[in-house]
Amino acid sequence: MEERNRTGILEFILLGLSEDPELQPFIFGLFLSMFLVTVLGNLLIILAICSDPHLHTPMYFFLSNLSLVDICFSTTIVPKVLLNIHTENKAISYMDCLSQVYFSMFFPILDTLLLTVMAYDRFVAICHPLHYTLIMNARLCGLLVFMTWFIGVMTSLLHISLMMHLSFCRDLEIPHFFCELTQILKLACSDTFLNSTLIYFMTGVLGVFPLVGILFSYSQIASSIRKMSSSGGKQKAFSTCGSHLSVVSLFYGTGVGVYFTSAVTHSPQQVSVASVMYTVVTPMLNPFIYSLRNKDVKGALGRLLSRVTSCL
Repeated sequence: MEERNRTGILEFILLGLSEDPELQPFIFGLFLSMFLVTVLGNLLIILAICSDPHLHTPMYFFLSNLSLVDICFSTTIVPKVLLNIHTENKAISYMDCLSQVYFSMFFPILDTLLLTVMAYDRFVAICHPLHYTLIMNARLCGLLVFMTWFIGVMTSLLHISLMMHLSFCRDLEIPHFFCELTQILKLACSDTFLNSTLIYFMTGVLGVFPLVGILFSYSQIASSIRKMSSSGGKQKAFSTCGSHLSVVSLFYGTGVGVYFTSAVTHSPQQVSVASVMYTVVTPMLNPFIYSLRNKDVKGALGRLLSRVTSCL
């Protein structure tokens, strides 16, 4: 069967959120609408940043990368869900499942690291404003983004390389709507000790350490804001940090929610429902958070839409 794994003949069955046929049209419409909103919202953020010279700054460069990652993350999962419901075929080949595992790890890692880089950017902008342009130069910004992608690629490849050595006894059912790594490990017949150890280690390194970095950055930012004498300066600092803090809270909040749901419940369906928040809802809400709470982005979106409507 290990040979079948490597040739991609083995098929898994994605059970999805519910096996009730009457709920499938509702689930299809819900996922389709959220996917369209996610792609359109994040694409508008990217276009607004690219088209407005006022937003050609490190903060919005990182934001455009975050929006691109959110689009890619949703595209990794949602189209397959829609296809399975539409064709009434829940099968997914071993190689397709392997690809989905890879990208469903890769893009959340990028999200985590980009949010950390954005926190560092706000730390430099507020705590060292006179040296901001010198420190956050184009070379450093490009290097930081490159490092996030490099770490994401190498970490995901490490997980996949270990997973490819697993063997499975038969075609198996996955109680989820996508190929999630921990669910796959539960179905393996071979020893998964190394896989599980790597998951815990990388969760600590790429989950806890970035969060500590974000919290440290904002502790320094809060200290600097308290020392400001100008109320206008304080308000501007809060406005630039508010959107990022909201996205960080949503990202880590939903991630922790999925973890605790899987820990306290034995119902795969409840874990799948909780995962929707993390994998689909969060990428959809990020553009709304930045467009509603950030005056610069809101203004750029307004100017972009005005240009589009004038050309029609």
